Amino acid sequence: MRRAMPLFAVVLMTAAVPSLADEGFRELFNGEDLEGWSNPYEHGEAWVEDGVIALRAAKKFFLITDERFSDFELHAEILLPENGKSNSGIMFRAQKKPGKVYGYQAECDPKPRAWTGGFYDEGRRGWIYPDKKKNPGKKLVQAPLGEWIKYKIVAEGDHLQIFINGEQTSDVRDAMDSEGHIGLQHHGETGQVYRFRNIRIKELSKEQ
Repeated sequence: MRRAMPLFAVVLMTAAVPSLADEGFRELFNGEDLEGWSNPYEHGEAWVEDGVIALRAAKKFFLITDERFSDFELHAEILLPENGKSNSGIMFRAQKKPGKVYGYQAECDPKPRAWTGGFYDEGRRGWIYPDKKKNPGKKLVQAPLGEWIKYKIVAEGDHLQIFINGEQTSDVRDAMDSEGHIGLQHHGETGQVYRFRNIRIKELSKEQ
């Protein structure tokens, strides 16, 4: 015979689970609309469906936060389509001009080279890690198609770390950008829709 759990036990178990606020995180996406986000391009579609951000375009573009951030721990998830060519990523400490977003990016790529979680400098220097010359044949993570991929990005001063599904993939020192926007990438594959959810941030500098 299955017995119901006493109410006081349920309350105790609920209280024992820390909330995002208790851990110092806050949501960057409210799950309902794109408040706090903007598209600095004249092309690209962004909308909310079923509590996730969806992007579609025929040319590369980025949806970015209105806010800028310096030192932080960022969590986010990306869902690539089940079929066809795809490529995406998470921008952090990104810079913008009308019609252009550039700067740090955590890569999301399903190619066999397995560079998902690599550190790319969008619109400037290209690959920082792995380096095609210094790290030939280096494998990180091959992004799965049709599955949610968990990202954690930690930026403290010039120390930048990227984790994919709990596994550290990049650990570099780079001082080019000390602050900037968070961004979601559509690489420009026509007809492909990329989805993002659970976008939350803890600002480390504010804890000190």
